[in-house]
Amino acid sequence: MEKDLLALLREGRLILYARHGTATVGVDRAYMTFQSCRNQRNLSEYGRREAVYFGQIMRYWQIPILSSITASSFCRTIETARLAFPNADVQIDPFLFEIFMLGGHPTTVEQTGILKALESMLERIPPQGMNRMMVGHSFPKNVGLGQISNMGTVIVKPKGPGKGYDIVGKLTIEDLAKLDSI
Repeated sequence: MEKDLLALLREGRLILYARHGTATVGVDRAYMTFQSCRNQRNLSEYGRREAVYFGQIMRYWQIPILSSITASSFCRTIETARLAFPNADVQIDPFLFEIFMLGGHPTTVEQTGILKALESMLERIPPQGMNRMMVGHSFPKNVGLGQISNMGTVIVKPKGPGKGYDIVGKLTIEDLAKLDSI
């Protein structure tokens, strides 16, 4: 990992993809609707504290984040985004549900389509001096951005449409808290 990761984050033009905070035990119930949080795994109290702490860390390090945060349709991702960035506008992106679906058993064609769409999303360079924040789900091992710990963050440097992206770093919330020593 680069010594000046904090400087890079402060410069902006990166995409920060964070996994939601720790959720309650169990599984999302079949036939759930996104309008009701009752049939979903939601943030645990610990997960709520993680989300608040995550936002505090980002503000402490003065990492510029666009005021519009992208989140998956699940209550746990929306709540994570709102707790971490209470003054931001949380935008639901149904595509992030597709990432969640990678953890099931998609066909090869479905998986390829999802990963191609993800690549396109991660190639878009944020405006000068700002980072784009996305709150979603972990990926299966060796797929997409790989496994991500609760409130872990993958730092992506987009190269522009059709040019790909680089993964600059993959940090746990603990790593984020001690960024100046990494």
